[in-house]
Amino acid sequence: MRRYGKNPDEDDVRVRPNRKGNRPRTNIRPKHEDASEGLVLTVDRGRLTVLIDDRTITAMKARELGRKSAVVGDRVAVVGDLSGAKDTLARIVRVEPRTSTLRRTADDDDPYERVVVANADQLAIVTALADPEPRPRLIDRCLVAAYDAGLDPLLVLTKSDLAPADTLLASYGALGVPYLVTNRDELADGSAADRVRERLAGRMTAFVGHSGVGKTTLVNALVPERRRATGHVNAHTGRGRHTTTSALALPLPGDTGWVIDTPGVRSFGLHHVDPARVVLAFPDLVPGTEGCPRACSHDEPDCALDEWVAEGHADPARLYSLRRLLATRERREGD
Repeated sequence: MRRYGKNPDEDDVRVRPNRKGNRPRTNIRPKHEDASEGLVLTVDRGRLTVLIDDRTITAMKARELGRKSAVVGDRVAVVGDLSGAKDTLARIVRVEPRTSTLRRTADDDDPYERVVVANADQLAIVTALADPEPRPRLIDRCLVAAYDAGLDPLLVLTKSDLAPADTLLASYGALGVPYLVTNRDELADGSAADRVRERLAGRMTAFVGHSGVGKTTLVNALVPERRRATGHVNAHTGRGRHTTTSALALPLPGDTGWVIDTPGVRSFGLHHVDPARVVLAFPDLVPGTEGCPRACSHDEPDCALDEWVAEGHADPARLYSLRRLLATRERREGD
Protein backbone atom coordinates (compact mmCIF):
# COMPACT_ATOMS: atom_id res chain seq x y z
CA MET A 1 0.00 0.00 0.00
CA ARG A 2 1.40 3.37 -0.98
CA ARG A 3 2.15 5.76 1.86
CA TYR A 4 2.25 9.50 1.39
CA GLY A 5 4.87 11.83 2.84
CA LYS A 6 4.18 14.80 5.03
CA ASN A 7 3.68 17.06 2.00
CA PRO A 8 1.77 15.10 -0.63
CA ASP A 9 1.50 16.55 -4.12
CA GLU A 10 -0.39 15.65 -7.27
CA ASP A 11 1.84 12.61 -7.81
CA ASP A 12 0.50 11.13 -4.59
CA VAL A 13 -3.13 11.24 -5.67
CA ARG A 14 -4.52 7.85 -6.59
CA VAL A 15 -6.19 7.63 -9.97
CA ARG A 16 -8.91 5.09 -10.74
CA PRO A 17 -10.04 4.51 -14.32
CA ASN A 18 -13.77 4.71 -14.96
CA ARG A 19 -16.17 5.11 -17.84
CA LYS A 20 -16.45 8.86 -17.44
CA GLY A 21 -12.71 9.41 -17.43
CA ASN A 22 -10.08 9.48 -14.76
CA ARG A 23 -10.70 11.53 -11.65
CA PRO A 24 -8.35 11.98 -8.71
CA ARG A 25 -9.33 10.56 -5.33
CA THR A 26 -7.82 11.41 -1.98
CA ASN A 27 -8.40 10.44 1.63
CA ILE A 28 -8.90 14.09 2.57
CA ARG A 29 -12.52 14.91 3.35
CA PRO A 30 -13.88 18.44 3.22
CA LYS A 31 -14.32 20.10 6.60
CA HIS A 32 -17.44 22.00 5.51
CA GLU A 33 -16.53 24.89 7.76
CA ASP A 34 -19.27 26.95 6.11
CA ALA A 35 -21.99 24.40 7.00
CA SER A 36 -25.06 25.58 8.90
CA GLU A 37 -26.08 24.01 12.19
CA GLY A 38 -29.51 22.43 12.46
CA LEU A 39 -31.65 20.27 14.73
CA VAL A 40 -33.13 17.00 13.44
CA LEU A 41 -36.89 17.08 14.02
CA THR A 42 -37.91 13.78 12.43
CA VAL A 43 -36.62 10.99 10.19
CA ASP A 44 -38.70 9.29 7.54
CA ARG A 45 -37.27 6.68 5.12
CA GLY A 46 -33.89 8.29 4.80
CA ARG A 47 -35.19 11.85 4.62
CA LEU A 48 -34.61 14.08 7.63
CA THR A 49 -36.51 17.22 8.53
CA VAL A 50 -34.06 19.70 10.00
CA LEU A 51 -34.69 23.02 11.71
CA ILE A 52 -32.21 25.73 10.74
CA ASP A 53 -32.84 29.08 12.39
CA ASP A 54 -36.58 29.64 11.82
CA ARG A 55 -37.19 27.37 8.82
CA THR A 56 -37.35 23.64 8.20
CA ILE A 57 -35.58 21.90 5.36
CA THR A 58 -35.40 18.37 4.00
CA ALA A 59 -32.00 16.71 4.00
CA MET A 60 -30.33 13.37 3.52
CA LYS A 61 -27.18 11.91 5.01
CA ALA A 62 -24.04 12.57 2.97
CA ARG A 63 -22.19 9.47 1.76
CA GLU A 64 -19.04 10.59 3.54
CA LEU A 65 -20.70 9.93 6.92
CA GLY A 66 -20.58 6.22 6.17
CA ARG A 67 -22.69 4.19 8.59
CA LYS A 68 -23.04 7.00 11.10
CA SER A 69 -26.70 7.96 11.27
CA ALA A 70 -28.56 10.98 12.55
CA VAL A 71 -31.62 10.67 14.79
CA VAL A 72 -34.21 13.00 16.23
CA GLY A 73 -32.56 15.47 18.59
CA ASP A 74 -29.20 15.40 16.86
CA ARG A 75 -27.35 18.62 16.14
CA VAL A 76 -26.06 18.38 12.60
CA ALA A 77 -24.04 20.37 10.06
CA VAL A 78 -25.89 20.87 6.77
CA VAL A 79 -24.78 22.10 3.34
CA GLY A 80 -26.50 22.61 0.00
CA ASP A 81 -29.87 24.21 -0.68
CA LEU A 82 -31.07 25.50 2.69
CA SER A 83 -33.99 27.52 1.36
CA GLY A 84 -36.59 24.98 2.44
CA ALA A 85 -38.32 25.36 -0.92
CA LYS A 86 -40.37 22.47 -2.28
CA ASP A 87 -38.39 19.57 -3.80
CA THR A 88 -35.04 20.87 -2.52
CA LEU A 89 -32.70 18.52 -0.71
CA ALA A 90 -29.72 19.45 1.46
CA ARG A 91 -26.95 17.19 2.78
CA ILE A 92 -26.03 16.39 6.37
CA VAL A 93 -22.24 16.27 6.44
CA ARG A 94 -21.57 16.06 10.17
CA VAL A 95 -23.32 14.86 13.32
CA GLU A 96 -22.13 16.84 16.32
CA PRO A 97 -21.12 15.04 19.55
CA ARG A 98 -24.13 14.01 21.62
CA THR A 99 -24.72 14.99 25.21
CA SER A 100 -26.94 11.94 25.77
CA THR A 101 -28.19 8.92 23.86
CA LEU A 102 -31.40 7.10 24.77
CA ARG A 103 -31.13 3.57 23.40
CA ARG A 104 -33.14 0.39 23.36
CA THR A 105 -32.94 -3.05 21.82
CA ALA A 106 -35.85 -4.91 20.28
CA ASP A 107 -35.47 -7.59 22.95
CA ASP A 108 -33.04 -8.56 25.69
CA ASP A 109 -31.23 -11.08 23.49
CA ASP A 110 -30.93 -8.66 20.56
CA PRO A 111 -27.41 -7.17 20.47
CA TYR A 112 -28.40 -4.47 17.96
CA GLU A 113 -28.94 -1.14 19.69
CA ARG A 114 -31.42 1.36 18.35
CA VAL A 115 -30.96 5.00 19.24
CA VAL A 116 -34.37 6.42 20.16
CA VAL A 117 -33.42 10.09 20.57
CA ALA A 118 -30.25 12.11 21.06
CA ASN A 119 -29.45 15.05 23.32
CA ALA A 120 -32.56 14.79 25.50
CA ASP A 121 -32.10 15.53 29.19
CA GLN A 122 -35.43 14.23 30.53
CA LEU A 123 -37.53 11.12 29.90
CA ALA A 124 -41.27 11.37 30.52
CA ILE A 125 -42.64 7.86 31.08
CA VAL A 126 -46.37 8.01 30.38
CA THR A 127 -48.65 5.28 31.69
CA ALA A 128 -52.40 4.99 32.14
CA LEU A 129 -53.83 3.94 35.49
CA ALA A 130 -56.56 2.01 33.64
CA ASP A 131 -57.65 1.27 30.08
CA PRO A 132 -55.04 -0.13 29.51
CA GLU A 133 -53.84 -1.41 32.86
CA PRO A 134 -50.45 -0.18 34.13
CA ARG A 135 -47.40 -2.27 33.23
CA PRO A 136 -44.91 -1.73 36.07
CA ARG A 137 -42.28 -3.92 34.40
CA LEU A 138 -42.26 -1.67 31.35
CA ILE A 139 -42.02 1.39 33.60
CA ASP A 140 -39.04 -0.20 35.36
CA ARG A 141 -37.34 -0.85 32.03
CA CYS A 142 -37.84 2.72 30.89
CA LEU A 143 -36.39 3.92 34.18
CA VAL A 144 -33.32 1.72 33.67
CA ALA A 145 -32.89 3.12 30.15
CA ALA A 146 -33.19 6.67 31.51
CA TYR A 147 -30.60 6.08 34.22
CA ASP A 148 -28.28 4.36 31.76
CA ALA A 149 -28.51 7.35 29.39
CA GLY A 150 -28.12 9.93 32.16
CA LEU A 151 -31.64 11.34 31.70
CA ASP A 152 -33.83 12.58 34.52
CA PRO A 153 -37.01 10.47 34.64
CA LEU A 154 -40.50 11.94 35.03
CA LEU A 155 -43.47 9.66 35.66
CA VAL A 156 -46.71 10.90 34.07
CA LEU A 157 -49.82 8.97 35.11
CA THR A 158 -52.97 9.48 33.04
CA LYS A 159 -56.66 8.57 33.44
CA SER A 160 -56.73 8.96 37.22
CA ASP A 161 -60.52 9.40 36.86
CA LEU A 162 -60.66 5.64 36.13
CA ALA A 163 -58.36 4.36 38.90
CA PRO A 164 -56.36 5.78 41.85
CA ALA A 165 -52.62 6.34 41.58
CA ASP A 166 -51.65 5.53 45.19
CA THR A 167 -50.72 1.87 44.77
CA LEU A 168 -48.54 2.42 41.71
CA LEU A 169 -46.82 5.46 43.20
CA ALA A 170 -46.05 3.59 46.42
CA SER A 171 -43.85 1.13 44.52
CA TYR A 172 -41.67 3.98 43.25
CA GLY A 173 -41.50 6.03 46.44
CA ALA A 174 -37.98 4.92 47.37
CA LEU A 175 -36.67 5.95 43.95
CA GLY A 176 -37.72 9.54 44.44
CA VAL A 177 -38.92 9.81 40.86
CA PRO A 178 -40.91 13.03 40.29
CA TYR A 179 -44.42 12.41 39.03
CA LEU A 180 -47.59 14.04 37.75
CA VAL A 181 -51.10 12.58 37.91
CA THR A 182 -53.68 13.72 35.35
CA ASN A 183 -57.21 12.88 34.35
CA ARG A 184 -59.25 13.27 31.20
CA ASP A 185 -61.18 16.31 32.46
CA GLU A 186 -57.88 18.12 33.07
CA LEU A 187 -56.75 17.26 29.58
CA ALA A 188 -59.96 18.66 28.16
CA ASP A 189 -59.75 21.99 30.00
CA GLY A 190 -55.99 22.40 29.51
CA SER A 191 -54.98 22.33 33.17
CA ALA A 192 -53.10 19.03 32.79
CA ALA A 193 -51.02 20.44 29.96
CA ASP A 194 -50.21 23.52 32.03
CA ARG A 195 -48.91 21.41 34.92
CA VAL A 196 -46.87 19.14 32.68
CA ARG A 197 -45.47 22.10 30.74
CA GLU A 198 -44.00 23.50 33.95
CA ARG A 199 -41.89 20.33 34.29
CA LEU A 200 -40.65 20.65 30.71
CA ALA A 201 -39.53 24.28 30.77
CA GLY A 202 -36.02 24.77 29.44
CA ARG A 203 -35.53 21.08 28.74
CA MET A 204 -35.63 18.59 25.88
CA THR A 205 -37.98 15.84 27.02
CA ALA A 206 -38.61 12.55 25.25
CA PHE A 207 -42.04 10.99 25.83
CA VAL A 208 -42.30 7.19 25.90
CA GLY A 209 -45.16 4.89 26.75
CA HIS A 210 -47.23 1.90 25.76
CA SER A 211 -49.80 2.41 23.01
CA GLY A 212 -53.12 3.74 24.22
CA VAL A 213 -51.91 5.40 27.43
CA GLY A 214 -52.64 8.91 26.14
CA LYS A 215 -49.08 9.92 25.34
CA THR A 216 -49.77 11.55 21.99
CA THR A 217 -53.00 13.07 23.30
CA LEU A 218 -50.94 14.77 25.98
CA VAL A 219 -48.36 15.94 23.42
CA ASN A 220 -51.21 17.38 21.33
CA ALA A 221 -52.37 19.33 24.38
CA LEU A 222 -48.85 20.59 25.04
CA VAL A 223 -48.31 21.70 21.44
CA PRO A 224 -51.85 22.25 20.10
CA GLU A 225 -50.74 23.76 16.78
CA ARG A 226 -49.01 20.51 15.80
CA ARG A 227 -51.61 17.84 16.50
CA ARG A 228 -50.69 14.24 15.79
CA ALA A 229 -53.11 11.41 15.09
CA THR A 230 -54.49 9.57 18.12
CA GLY A 231 -56.04 6.12 18.21
CA HIS A 232 -58.30 4.02 20.39
CA VAL A 233 -57.77 1.22 22.86
CA ASN A 234 -59.43 -2.14 22.29
CA ALA A 235 -61.79 -2.68 25.22
CA HIS A 236 -61.13 -6.44 25.28
CA THR A 237 -57.37 -6.59 24.85
CA GLY A 238 -56.35 -3.24 26.29
CA ARG A 239 -54.10 -2.74 23.28
CA GLY A 240 -53.98 0.56 21.49
CA ARG A 241 -53.27 1.18 17.84
CA HIS A 242 -49.84 2.65 17.16
CA THR A 243 -50.66 6.21 16.14
CA THR A 244 -47.14 7.66 16.23
CA THR A 245 -44.98 5.89 13.66
CA SER A 246 -41.86 8.02 13.92
CA ALA A 247 -40.28 10.21 16.58
CA LEU A 248 -40.99 13.92 16.21
CA ALA A 249 -39.43 16.88 18.06
CA LEU A 250 -41.79 19.78 18.73
CA PRO A 251 -41.05 23.16 20.31
CA LEU A 252 -43.19 24.16 23.26
CA PRO A 253 -45.08 27.44 22.87
CA GLY A 254 -42.90 30.42 23.62
CA ASP A 255 -39.68 28.50 22.93
CA THR A 256 -39.69 27.25 26.52
CA GLY A 257 -38.46 23.75 25.71
CA TRP A 258 -38.85 20.75 23.44
CA VAL A 259 -40.96 17.60 23.51
CA ILE A 260 -40.14 14.50 21.48
CA ASP A 261 -43.09 12.24 20.81
CA THR A 262 -41.94 8.66 20.17
CA PRO A 263 -43.81 5.64 18.79
CA GLY A 264 -45.70 3.54 21.31
CA VAL A 265 -43.62 0.66 22.63
CA ARG A 266 -44.65 -2.86 23.63
CA SER A 267 -41.19 -3.78 24.90
CA PHE A 268 -37.98 -2.03 25.87
CA GLY A 269 -34.96 -4.30 25.46
CA LEU A 270 -32.02 -3.64 27.79
CA HIS A 271 -29.30 -5.79 26.25
CA HIS A 272 -27.00 -2.77 26.04
CA VAL A 273 -27.28 -1.62 29.67
CA ASP A 274 -24.26 -1.67 31.97
CA PRO A 275 -25.24 -2.04 35.67
CA ALA A 276 -22.39 0.29 36.62
CA ARG A 277 -24.08 3.14 34.76
CA VAL A 278 -27.43 2.49 36.41
CA VAL A 279 -25.86 2.61 39.88
CA LEU A 280 -24.67 6.15 39.16
CA ALA A 281 -28.32 7.24 39.43
CA PHE A 282 -28.17 6.17 43.10
CA PRO A 283 -25.48 8.50 44.50
CA ASP A 284 -26.21 7.37 48.05
CA LEU A 285 -25.22 3.82 47.09
CA VAL A 286 -22.23 4.54 44.85
CA PRO A 287 -19.65 4.73 47.71
CA GLY A 288 -20.74 1.29 48.84
CA THR A 289 -19.75 -0.27 45.51
CA GLU A 290 -16.04 0.41 46.06
CA GLY A 291 -15.63 -2.96 47.76
CA CYS A 292 -17.57 -4.89 45.13
CA PRO A 293 -15.82 -7.60 43.10
CA ARG A 294 -14.98 -6.80 39.50
CA ALA A 295 -18.00 -6.76 37.16
CA CYS A 296 -20.33 -7.10 40.14
CA SER A 297 -24.00 -7.32 39.21
CA HIS A 298 -24.86 -5.75 42.58
CA ASP A 299 -27.19 -8.64 43.29
CA GLU A 300 -24.85 -11.48 44.28
CA PRO A 301 -23.44 -12.90 47.56
CA ASP A 302 -20.17 -10.93 47.41
CA CYS A 303 -21.77 -7.57 46.66
CA ALA A 304 -20.41 -4.97 49.07
CA LEU A 305 -23.69 -3.05 49.07
CA ASP A 306 -25.27 -5.48 51.53
CA GLU A 307 -22.75 -4.64 54.25
CA TRP A 308 -22.80 -0.95 53.33
CA VAL A 309 -26.54 -0.73 53.84
CA ALA A 310 -26.49 -2.94 56.94
CA GLU A 311 -24.06 -0.48 58.53
CA GLY A 312 -26.68 2.23 58.11
CA HIS A 313 -25.08 4.21 55.29
CA ALA A 314 -28.20 4.05 53.10
CA ASP A 315 -31.88 3.17 53.18
CA PRO A 316 -32.50 -0.56 52.53
CA ALA A 317 -35.47 0.42 50.37
CA ARG A 318 -33.09 2.16 48.00
CA LEU A 319 -30.99 -0.97 47.56
CA TYR A 320 -34.13 -3.04 47.01
CA SER A 321 -35.29 -0.59 44.33
CA LEU A 322 -31.91 -0.65 42.60
CA ARG A 323 -31.90 -4.44 42.50
CA ARG A 324 -35.48 -4.56 41.30
CA LEU A 325 -34.57 -2.33 38.38
CA LEU A 326 -31.42 -4.26 37.55
CA ALA A 327 -33.40 -7.50 37.65
CA THR A 328 -35.50 -6.27 34.74
CA ARG A 329 -32.44 -6.83 32.55
CA GLU A 330 -32.72 -10.55 33.25
CA ARG A 331 -36.48 -10.90 32.79
CA ARG A 332 -38.53 -10.27 29.70
CA GLU A 333 -41.09 -7.51 30.00
CA GLY A 334 -44.04 -9.87 29.79
CA ASP A 335 -42.74 -12.35 32.38
